Amino acid sequence: MQQAATHDELVETMTGGMVSAIEPFQGSDRLRSDGRPRGDLRNKLRLINGRRNAFTCLICLALPVAVITGVVLVGHWIAVVVAVPIIGVLQVRMFILSHEGAHRLLFTNRRLNDFIGITIFGWLAFGTGTHAYRKAHTSHHRDEFGPKEPDFLLYALYPITAASMRRKLRRDCSGVSAYRILRPRLTGLFRRQFLVNSLRFYVGQLFVFGLFAVSGNPFLYLVLWVLPYVTVYQILNRLRAIAEHGGMTRSGDRRDTAHHVKQSQVARAIIVPLGVGHHLAHHVDSGIPFRNLAQLTKLLEDDGYLTSDLTWSSYRRLWRALTTPNATTSARN
Repeated sequence: MQQAATHDELVETMTGGMVSAIEPFQGSDRLRSDGRPRGDLRNKLRLINGRRNAFTCLICLALPVAVITGVVLVGHWIAVVVAVPIIGVLQVRMFILSHEGAHRLLFTNRRLNDFIGITIFGWLAFGTGTHAYRKAHTSHHRDEFGPKEPDFLLYALYPITAASMRRKLRRDCSGVSAYRILRPRLTGLFRRQFLVNSLRFYVGQLFVFGLFAVSGNPFLYLVLWVLPYVTVYQILNRLRAIAEHGGMTRSGDRRDTAHHVKQSQVARAIIVPLGVGHHLAHHVDSGIPFRNLAQLTKLLEDDGYLTSDLTWSSYRRLWRALTTPNATTSARN
């Protein structure tokens, strides 16, 4: 009987296809050798602007309401076709705010942070509204590609062929990926250890459905909330996720675990809103709020932690390399 591969063997054979050889960073006056800011500078970057975050949360809640109201007022199927991708993009923003809440970086008041970030935005992003995501995501940050990495298979085996990528995107846009993600919420109803999370998920979706029902348009819950999530959101989520860690590997050096990509305004609006595109900086110091990640990225670049040969000039170039077997990282620029 063949013995199962160890996790270290899986890491060696399934990851690292996009990793470049890098020189160790010796640190600087402002940065430690692991890239984290020193002393007072770090404390300054870790400050949470609760008022601005509250405004951002309100805007992210108001935008889908405005889009859905517009569909109702127009009353034409073309309005629905236009609205579905817009709602999918807005759902990405809601997930990012839920992610920020999971790091407890939305508000300094923990109860408020957890209620808005984990419960409300967690529900709106088809989560359980519990700390389950926060706990799993903590494992992701503590040891990327480690034994407890929740998204190991999402990031592994890159670069892949273009045909393989097309198959993944077809699963995303056809609802197959969403079904695989949400299936545990159904099976969890019959498994005691997962019952609470499953029930919380359905409570959350009943809450969202209730908002549509109160407006007098309950059927729009399926068309303008579920449909964007199971199609548009899944595509955007995959494109963002593989641009964060696709083909990287387990390492104590964050430059080996995450990509660094220059972001266009279009990318920031659709793929990587709310600072999530500064993903390598986020992994260097996950206690820095999204508003300050651009500052940290500039520090990392200016002080030599992030060099030009570690920087992808665009998401398009990175995605192309991720779908080109035997691609070299010289394709970055």
